[in-house]
Amino acid sequence: MFFETVWKLITRYGHFFTEGLRNTLIIAVVAVVAGTFLGALMALMRMSKVTPLRWLATAYIEFFRGTPLMVQLMFIFYGLPMIGVSFPEISFIPDFPRFMAGIVAMSLNSCAYVAEVIRSGIQAVDPGQMEAARSLGFRKGEAMRIVVLPQAIRNILPALGNEFVTVIKESSVVSVIGIADLMYRTNGVKAKTYNTLECLFVAAILYFITTFFFSKLISFAERRMAHERK
Repeated sequence: MFFETVWKLITRYGHFFTEGLRNTLIIAVVAVVAGTFLGALMALMRMSKVTPLRWLATAYIEFFRGTPLMVQLMFIFYGLPMIGVSFPEISFIPDFPRFMAGIVAMSLNSCAYVAEVIRSGIQAVDPGQMEAARSLGFRKGEAMRIVVLPQAIRNILPALGNEFVTVIKESSVVSVIGIADLMYRTNGVKAKTYNTLECLFVAAILYFITTFFFSKLISFAERRMAHERK
């Protein structure tokens, strides 16, 4: 009876679940890409010899890692408009301010975690690599970009993959501000059908399939990089 109801939900409301999953993936991909770029910058600031930059990066990382994502999301969505900062409406993108609030919150949160991942990856590279590059005439920035970072990426790829999977799961929090992600659409189907457990089961399976697929994809990329290194 349970699985029969699940199948009926999938056949009748499948488009709700797929739309929610699509929005979840959009938010997760954009958040991880933005978080990675910002995280790299924050990691370099954290390792900077300029004290104000190092303190600023440390304060940012500790704050965003030490406060709940939901609080950060609420502050960005409800708090920023109170001080005159708001996201514009775009006619051809429904609920654009909500989506942007969710993406910004997820990106800033991801940045704090990715920054520590990148910092540890850079510090894991033999310091002699930087010294060798400098002795060949590279400036410090060039040596970091051309010599150190490519080696660090190989070290941090598994951790970055785990961060992407984590963001996919944590993105369910954006449903509280009305973004039509997978969890929001699941709650909508629950309200229509009153099949709470069955709806949550469908959502759980979709989350699992998505995270499992990307985990295997990242493992494949990691094996390819390891093979090329030999």
